Amino acid sequence: MQHISSVVSLHQGEVRRSYFSVDVHDSLSSFLKSYDGDDFVYVLYPGVMRRAARTFLDGLRAKTMYAVKANAHGAVIATLFDEGVRTFELASIKEIELVREHAPGAEMYLMHPVKSRRLIRHAYAVGIRHFALDCAEELNKILEETGQAQDLHLHVRLSIPKGGAAMPLVGKFGADFETAIALLHRLDIVAAKKGLCFHVGSQSMDPQDYARAISYVRQLVDASGVDIDSLDIGGGFPVAYPDMPVRPMQDYFDAIHQALDTHGFAGIEVMAEPGRSLCAEGGSTLARVELRKGQDLYLNDGTYGSLFDAGMCAWKYPTRLVTQGDETTEELANFRFFGPTCDSLDTMNGPFALPNDVAEGDWIEVQHLGAYGQAIAGDFNGFSSNTVIAIL
Repeated sequence: MQHISSVVSLHQGEVRRSYFSVDVHDSLSSFLKSYDGDDFVYVLYPGVMRRAARTFLDGLRAKTMYAVKANAHGAVIATLFDEGVRTFELASIKEIELVREHAPGAEMYLMHPVKSRRLIRHAYAVGIRHFALDCAEELNKILEETGQAQDLHLHVRLSIPKGGAAMPLVGKFGADFETAIALLHRLDIVAAKKGLCFHVGSQSMDPQDYARAISYVRQLVDASGVDIDSLDIGGGFPVAYPDMPVRPMQDYFDAIHQALDTHGFAGIEVMAEPGRSLCAEGGSTLARVELRKGQDLYLNDGTYGSLFDAGMCAWKYPTRLVTQGDETTEELANFRFFGPTCDSLDTMNGPFALPNDVAEGDWIEVQHLGAYGQAIAGDFNGFSSNTVIAIL
């Protein structure tokens, strides 16, 4: 067993080694042979995250900006930074401080359209100049709390038509067409640089969602008569889950590039905010079977932990039985999961395919949980975990 480390390059060629306390193992089986804890376990696969980052850095003609909310663990931030991701999108003071600690010198964007005054002041004080907004009231807050700063790069968040995302994000944020035009005219006076941003929704299933959104941006810019300096195309880049096949990532990149060229945005700064697509497949949860009742498995993690989307959104994550050298049947069967809390909502209907002889004491790896699993887990009923390992 060892500790994972990362070498990061800083300004002016300085190099330092940043260590963070994540135990590294060769395999899940070898880890379980020595694990005597009672909690479920978070698993990171840094190599998978590195490959995902490289896909964006090499293939997308835009600044790759990691959406920290997907997984804010220091090892994830440091791994992506080490691979070349130099820009991070965040929404809170805690996320700012995490990025400053694990990705020193990184550029930070505060793209949450509604921020507290304390957050705005703190962000500006530590050097953040990128702020999103979707209304005049938020713009006024930003200007007031930065002392009417003259060096701001402000981004108007747009409300765009609903597309084909598995989790649409319409309704909560975004300026409508006329409001966005009015805001652009104000930014033309008060901002050093002005941009537009949008989000097509989480887990976009159609690459043309981005093309349609970029076309909408073109219409809005033309109607406003205000040239923009940047365009943030947001996140939404998908991951393949069971029953949710996705197109190759290059199809998304091609659709975006073609739309940018067609609508005259090839010469401006373009940013993207991948979150799920950078870390989902690079993480999983190891959960232990506490009891089996027929085809129902009671686990030590559930809906109130890292399996929220499996319960509340009925997502069918890929699963596998992790053996410790014992033989198991190759015959698969479908199972339903129950979490460890006393709440009946702690149910994950699946179905989840596992060997038919799975039994109490077995460990199940629920895969593709590197995004939003660990990030949103709570400790309801006292069930939580601080055990994080990496497999190299």
